[in-house]
Amino acid sequence: MPHIETVLGPIEPAELGPALPHEHITTDFIGAADVGPHRWDRSEVFDTMLPYLTALRERGFTGFADCTPQHLGRDPELLADLSRATGMHILTSTGYYGAMDDLFVPQHAYEDTIDTLAARWIAEWEEGIGDTSIRPGLIKIGVDPIEEESTKGPGYGLSDIDSRLVAAAARAHRATGLTVASHTAQGIAALAQLRIFEDEKTDPAGLIVVHCDDEPDARYHREIAASGAWLEYDHIGLMPLVSHVEMTMSALENHPDQLLLSHDAGWYHVGEPGGGEIRDYNYLHDSFLPALRERGVPEGLIRKVTVDNPSRAFAIAD
Repeated sequence: MPHIETVLGPIEPAELGPALPHEHITTDFIGAADVGPHRWDRSEVFDTMLPYLTALRERGFTGFADCTPQHLGRDPELLADLSRATGMHILTSTGYYGAMDDLFVPQHAYEDTIDTLAARWIAEWEEGIGDTSIRPGLIKIGVDPIEEESTKGPGYGLSDIDSRLVAAAARAHRATGLTVASHTAQGIAALAQLRIFEDEKTDPAGLIVVHCDDEPDARYHREIAASGAWLEYDHIGLMPLVSHVEMTMSALENHPDQLLLSHDAGWYHVGEPGGGEIRDYNYLHDSFLPALRERGVPEGLIRKVTVDNPSRAFAIAD
């Protein structure tokens, strides 16, 4: 039977419940060369972020994918503590984040082969992260925008390191079953990744295209959906409500089985006093879903995008 891997171990997909597939608890933007748990006080982060997760849990949400990758402030043990305290099913990730001019890509990644990169992430799945027994529930990567669409390799317009991260993620997905969530935010960069998945003979259904709602051209949304990949509108609350609702209504009409909704919210900003300004995780429940209901979206579709789709997106075949 398929399962979902949380920081407290595997659960059946039906146990995930209403879920946010792209959020963050803590993030450190200092860069791969200097990041590490020495830079934050785990108990302070726990005390700061617990009320935000508790508020989400009180609204009936029980699933939460923390999409902070390694070298950007990932802390699986903190997530496990928060999961135990709240009863939330929390997922953590493996993978490297190639966006933001590769600031969070470790130096060894430039020298690794694609297979070596994939093997690093596969090892976290097979052996646990660091010296813990916590295993990732997804693969998180990211790519920078590209200047123009290309149908030819290498990388189809992506930088060398970004294209190799995508290929490594595809190979790690095939080996582990973990879904790849890729920070993209640009239609042509999404198509480049889909071509790499095709070259790698990897099912696009294993790819979540993150920040699709940042791409204004609906043509790309249609092409992504036609490939079988997941469309993730995960800046809920950061765009005008009316325009975001219109975009979501179109997706619900044309490809409801591939739509994921989230905030990309939080988070404790390492290096800022008290974690800086933190966005809560409640806008989807409090404002966005009510706006969809006012437009006549039936409860069955609401359940599909908040319960059914996240559970399918992160399910791992045994």
